[in-house]
Amino acid sequence: MRETLVLNASFEPLSTVSLRRAVVLVMRDKAVVEQAHPGLRIRAAAVDIPVPQVIRLCRYVRVPFRQRASWSRRGVLVRDQHRCAYCGRRATTVDHVVPRSRGGGDTWLNTVASCAEDNHRKADRTPEQAGMRLLTQPFEPTPADTLLLALGMKDGAAALPEWLARPA
Repeated sequence: MRETLVLNASFEPLSTVSLRRAVVLVMRDKAVVEQAHPGLRIRAAAVDIPVPQVIRLCRYVRVPFRQRASWSRRGVLVRDQHRCAYCGRRATTVDHVVPRSRGGGDTWLNTVASCAEDNHRKADRTPEQAGMRLLTQPFEPTPADTLLLALGMKDGAAALPEWLARPA
């Protein structure tokens, strides 16, 4: 089933919902379709709407302050776009820059996506000790970045969609 990104009325990413829930929100005039899947439509006797990929709520919803995105192995792989931080090939594991045995932990700034070969080669050492160089530095994504990354909508090489470039 397809996931749909939900934006607040201010274009701030809020969450993802199922396609079914997105269609209900649009049909009840609680949201508008900002971006649709090209060429796909939902048709019924009295309904003909594009299949929503991104919807925006018509009314602003106040959200409690989300200070940080929670860390996860999957989140690190998505953040690094499944690319190894050491060689650039496809990553399948997560490597601790400072190994856990040396005081490093499961944090956004201490973990990077890695291919199994480089993870094994680095072993229980820091990149400097192993003679390896990080191609990209780890960073902590914002909660909004995490949503966009999970949906594959934030790619440094691609231009931002028009709806995301609008001022808040």
